[in-house]
Amino acid sequence: MTQSAVPDSADSKATVARLSQVSFSYDGGQTWALDHLSMEVHAGEHLCILGANGSGKSTLGSVLSGATAPDHGQVELMGQTVCSDTPNQGRRIDAGAYRQARRRIGMVFQNPEDQIVTTVVQDDVAFGPENLSMPRQKMLSCVPAALKQVDLQTRMNDDPTRMSGGQQQRLALADSLAMNPGMMVLDEPGAMLDAAGRQEIQSILCQLTAQGTAVVHITHLLEQARQADRVLVLDHGCIVACGSPNQILNRQDLPALVGEPDPIPLTQSGVSNTGPKTTVGKHAIPMVKLSDVSYSFPDADSKALSHVNLELAAGQTLAIIGRNGSGKSTLARLICALVTPDSGSIQVAGLPLAGPDRPKAKHLRRQNLKLLRQRVGYVMQYPEHQLFADTVAQDIAYGPHNLGYGPEQVQQRVDDAMKLLGISDLADRSPFELSGGQRRLVAIAGVAACSPQLLVLDEATASLDPQACARIMTLLRVLHQRGVTIVMSTHADREALDLADQTLLLEHGETLAYGTTAEVVERYHQLLAIDTAEKETTEKKTDRTQDDQKPLSLLARLDPRAKLVTFILAMFTAFAISTPAQLVLALVVTVGLFAAARAPLRSIVNSVKGFLFLMLLLALFNLLVTQTGRRLAAWGPFVLTTGGIWVAVLYACRFMLIIFLGALLVETTTPTQMTDACESLLSPLSRLGIHTNEIALVLSLALRFIPTLGREVQAIVEAQAARGGSIESGSLSQRLHAAIAITVPVFAGALRHADNLSRALDARCYEGSRQERTHYRLLRLGRMDFFFIALMAVYLLALLLHPLF
Repeated sequence: MTQSAVPDSADSKATVARLSQVSFSYDGGQTWALDHLSMEVHAGEHLCILGANGSGKSTLGSVLSGATAPDHGQVELMGQTVCSDTPNQGRRIDAGAYRQARRRIGMVFQNPEDQIVTTVVQDDVAFGPENLSMPRQKMLSCVPAALKQVDLQTRMNDDPTRMSGGQQQRLALADSLAMNPGMMVLDEPGAMLDAAGRQEIQSILCQLTAQGTAVVHITHLLEQARQADRVLVLDHGCIVACGSPNQILNRQDLPALVGEPDPIPLTQSGVSNTGPKTTVGKHAIPMVKLSDVSYSFPDADSKALSHVNLELAAGQTLAIIGRNGSGKSTLARLICALVTPDSGSIQVAGLPLAGPDRPKAKHLRRQNLKLLRQRVGYVMQYPEHQLFADTVAQDIAYGPHNLGYGPEQVQQRVDDAMKLLGISDLADRSPFELSGGQRRLVAIAGVAACSPQLLVLDEATASLDPQACARIMTLLRVLHQRGVTIVMSTHADREALDLADQTLLLEHGETLAYGTTAEVVERYHQLLAIDTAEKETTEKKTDRTQDDQKPLSLLARLDPRAKLVTFILAMFTAFAISTPAQLVLALVVTVGLFAAARAPLRSIVNSVKGFLFLMLLLALFNLLVTQTGRRLAAWGPFVLTTGGIWVAVLYACRFMLIIFLGALLVETTTPTQMTDACESLLSPLSRLGIHTNEIALVLSLALRFIPTLGREVQAIVEAQAARGGSIESGSLSQRLHAAIAITVPVFAGALRHADNLSRALDARCYEGSRQERTHYRLLRLGRMDFFFIALMAVYLLALLLHPLF
C-alpha cells in the first residue's frame, strides 16, 4: 500500500521539492521507473531513500535534482514549478525555471567519473562556482574548504581521472559542496568508499542539514538510514513506505521492501562446472603466487604497489582490504595479467606471467595468456566497462562461446548463471538500460558462466541491495565448496570476510598485514581508529604545507596565452626548416623548452609513440623514393642517395618537432588553462556574435574526453580478453577481427559518456552563452611572459630569415 511521503512537520519547514503524481518511463510507457509518485522534501531535512536494485531510486534522484523531466505529473523545485500537466496547455516544461532551480541543487552521481569535467582537482571543484558567477575571492576560500571537508586538500593539483573510484566520489561531493546548494541529492555516495569514508560522508551530511540544507540520500545501507530524519522506501517506482527511521527499519516486512535476501540453499549448483571439484588442502601447489611485486602508473611519482608478496593455494579464498587508493584494484589487474609489474614475479594457475620464468618468445607468452583466460575470471570495479552485447543473455554467453562450448552447453550455462543471480527476467533487455546494481549482477553472471578455476572480483558488491549481495555471496560459497580459488577486494564487508581463508591489508601500495582474517581485520580497525589529536595535528601540518608542494616548472608558470600562441607559431614554422643550421637551431630551442619544463620525457614519448611510428614510416618512404644527390646503394627499383637521406632526416625531424612541441604544450598546460586562454584570445570574435566561451569549453571537454575514451577502449579490450576473447592472444586475423568488433561498444560507450557529461554540465549549472562566468584562475601577462614571448620571437625570426642570409 502506498504511504504518504509528507512528514508530519511539513508545515514547520519550507518545501524545497514537491512531486505530484509523477511518472517516468525509459521504454515509452511499457514499464514505469516511477509510477504516479508524490512526495515532498523540506529544508534542513535528511531524507533517506531505500529500495531494491531497479526500484527507481536513481530515477527519482535525477528528477529531484532537475536533471530529468518526468513524462507526467507536476514537479516543483526550489520554489519553481519546472514542469506540469495543465488542462489547457497540456504538458509544460519550463526550461528557464529548471535552470534557476538547478543553481541551488547539488547532485552527486552514482558513477563519480561521469561528474568530472577537468583534469585538475581544484579546477573541477571551482567549475560550478564559476558558472554561478561567484566572486573570485569567495572561490579562493570555498574551493579549499570543500576539498578539506572530503579530505582531499592535499591533492588540489592532482589529476582526478587518475584517482581511485572512492577518491573520485569524494571529489564529486566536494564539487557540489562548493556550490553551497539549498538541496543535495546523493546517489549511493558511499558505494566505493571504505568504512571510514562512509562515516565522513555521514558527518558532512549532518553538517549540511544543521545549516538548513535539505539532503536526499539514496543508499542500500540500512545503518546510514538510521541517521536520517525520514526514510522513504521505493518498489517498482512507487512509494511503499515512509516514516521515521524507527518506524521503517523496525517493520516486519522491511526485508521484502528493500531487497533483503531470500534463503538460497548452498546445494543449489546454479552454474555448470566441468572442472575438478576436489577440495585442496593448505599445502597444495599455489594457484596465485606473487614475489616482491612492484608497480607504478605511468607519470606517477610514487608506486601503486611496492614489494607485495602473497601465496594462495588452490581452493582458498583471499580477501584484499584497505582504504581507497591503497592498491586493491591494481593488484587484481596484476593477477589477471592485464598489466605487467615493474619488478618481481607472478605465477597464476601454474602459468608464469612475470619474472625470470616468463617465456621470452612472444608466441609462448600469447599461449600463456590464452590458457590464463580459460582458467581465470575477472569482475571489474565498474560493470558498465564489462558489458558490450545487445542483450543480457548474449553478454553472458560471450565467455562460454569463446571457450568453445556448443550451443546447448552455452545456453545451459547462461540460464544457470541468470537463475542463481536472480536476473532471468532481464535476459532480453539491453545491459545499458539497467540500473548500476543490475549491471553488476550481469557482469558477474558473465564471468561465472565460464566456470573459472580462479575468480577475481573487484568490489563485487558495491551499489547492490542486500538481496543481490546475498546472491553473490551464495555464488561464491558454492564455488568455494567446489574448489574454485577466489580473490576479492572489499571494504571489509562482514559476509566477504567470513568467506576468506586469509586476508591481505594494503596501505599506500604496501603490505601492512597478511595472514588470518581475524588478525588482519583487527589491524585494519587499528589503522582506521586514528587518534583525534593526531589527526588534528596532521591537518594543521597539512594546512601549513599545503602550498609548499613541488614547485611548478618555469614553463608551467607562464601565462597559457603566451605558450599557446608561441608554441603554435613554432609548430607551423617547423615546415620552413630546410637547412642543417635551421634544424640544429630548432632542436636546440626544443631541448631548452623541455629543460625549462622539467617534463617527464618518458611519459611524453609514451603518449606520442603512435605518431613516432608514423614518423619512421614517413622517413623510410622519403629515404627510398628521393633520388637526388650521390647514389649510395640500390635494391631493385629502390635507390639510396645522399639526397634521400637528407630529406628523410629533415621530414622526420620536422614531424618530430611538431609532435613534441604539441605534447609539451599539453603537458605543461591544464585543460582549464587551455580553455581560458582560447576564450581570451578568441574574445574579439564575440563582437561578431560568435560564442567564444562555448568554443573554448568544447576544446576543454575534448581534452578531458579523449583520455576517457582511451580508458573506455582499454577497459573493453580487457573485459573481452578476460572472458576468452581473441584480441590479445589469437592469430593476426582473429585479433584484427576482434579489434573491429570493439568499435560498436566503444561507440556506445562514447555516446554514454557524452550523455553523462551533458548531465554533469547541467548539474554544475553551465548555461553556455546565456551566462557570465567568473574565473577561479586569473590570466595575467607578467615580465616572465613578455621575456618568453621575446625569446620565442627572436627564435622564429632567426628561423625564417636564415635562408635570406
